[in-house]
Amino acid sequence: MKLSVVQIGSVFALAHYARAQNSPAWGQCGGIGWNGAKSCVSGSACTVINPYYSQCLPGAAAPPPQSTASSPPSSTASSPPSSTSSPSSSNATCSTPLTVPGFSNAALPNPFLFNSGAPVQSKADWDCRRAEIAALIQGYEAGSLPGKPSSMQATFSKSGNTGTLSITAGNAGKTISFAPKIAFPTSGTMPQGGWPLLIAYEGGSIPVPAGIATLTYSNSDMAQQNSASSRGIGLFYNLYGSSHNASAMTAWVWGVSRIIDALETLPSANINTERIAVTGCSRDGKGALMAGAFETRIALTIPQESGSGGDACWRLSKFEESSGSVVQTATEIVGENVWFSPQFPNYVNNLNQLPYDHHLLLAMVAPRALVSYENTDFVWLSPLSSWGCVNAARTVYQALGVPDNHGFEQVGGHQHCQWPSSLTPTLNAFFNKFLLGQESASTSNLFSTNNVFGGVPWNAAQWINWNTPTLT
Repeated sequence: MKLSVVQIGSVFALAHYARAQNSPAWGQCGGIGWNGAKSCVSGSACTVINPYYSQCLPGAAAPPPQSTASSPPSSTASSPPSSTSSPSSSNATCSTPLTVPGFSNAALPNPFLFNSGAPVQSKADWDCRRAEIAALIQGYEAGSLPGKPSSMQATFSKSGNTGTLSITAGNAGKTISFAPKIAFPTSGTMPQGGWPLLIAYEGGSIPVPAGIATLTYSNSDMAQQNSASSRGIGLFYNLYGSSHNASAMTAWVWGVSRIIDALETLPSANINTERIAVTGCSRDGKGALMAGAFETRIALTIPQESGSGGDACWRLSKFEESSGSVVQTATEIVGENVWFSPQFPNYVNNLNQLPYDHHLLLAMVAPRALVSYENTDFVWLSPLSSWGCVNAARTVYQALGVPDNHGFEQVGGHQHCQWPSSLTPTLNAFFNKFLLGQESASTSNLFSTNNVFGGVPWNAAQWINWNTPTLT
């Protein structure tokens, strides 16, 4: 029986994006068919990402447009300046170029140095550094992430313990609709503020404790991931155009953000939007990590066996391969599917030029909660790379004074994406603390590996060559 229906018409009204107003930082400001604001708020510059999309990127000067797959930035461009002064702590004035020409580093890039070479000295500085990393990941690997569409409608209906969230988004005269399902707890009393929610890519594969609602996110409908030929196919591209440079994973992040937007306007859904987690396994684990990194309204991120392209670092996976392991590297992964942008193949054969690696993607989640799980029975998941990558990211959690917000468990003895019961206590601890509000739940020291790396040695000093500061 249908219990409630709430209609929210044009939740994000077109008037908010009218020409007379400025687009916010990270908002759209131009592109073929765009009828909204053409200018940006102070401190942001309207930057052409592709013919269909221009974005307000923070920074006094517009960063260079992204290169196309056939025309990578010149490797002979001058190196970035080496100023030692700390940039402004305001994201509106942070420098966020999409690329750093001339960059070269065989080790993992230092999380605590800006592109300019200035040190990250405070938590406010980290906010600025995080914005800088977000721009770099979009520029090299993920493609541009659009903000809110020019119009949006959302309704919620519920029958029994199943809810339907119906979303219609519009942009430049085009509309798309999708309707994820929410499975609500079948027992217990709803907490004040609503049920916590787990957004599960393709349904997820982890056990969910009682008292948490689960939304099944059909991310492949948003952007297909069937093969390398499926680029530009899916609801996201129906709205923004098949030539939009967003990768499948970026399109999936956009869909997650629209789900949260809708829930924020629908109190009848009884979801606590301050207690949202995201999960997925394998390719969907890569997507869940990307969502947790870019969508700051996610309180807990749980990538499962995401491997290469997820919680493994590109440089470390290449090292594993060079040491004799059969792992998935950047060179291989770009030909397998459309998880990454058309620009990324320009860089996969010279990883040293990337001014980031996936330890910085993981670090973008900080100080919010992150716990990831890996399986050492499958070498193509890059087991050493994942262990090294999360250790490098952990330095950011330590610098921010929240190491207990970061967990990692790496074991074998089970099939890919099959959940081993031995990991459930760790998972429940993070659910209890960050979604169920049990502040007394302990997540300390939940960070370990079985050290099964296929004979490849892990030497932290070879890759992590920075001292961890205390950010105040």
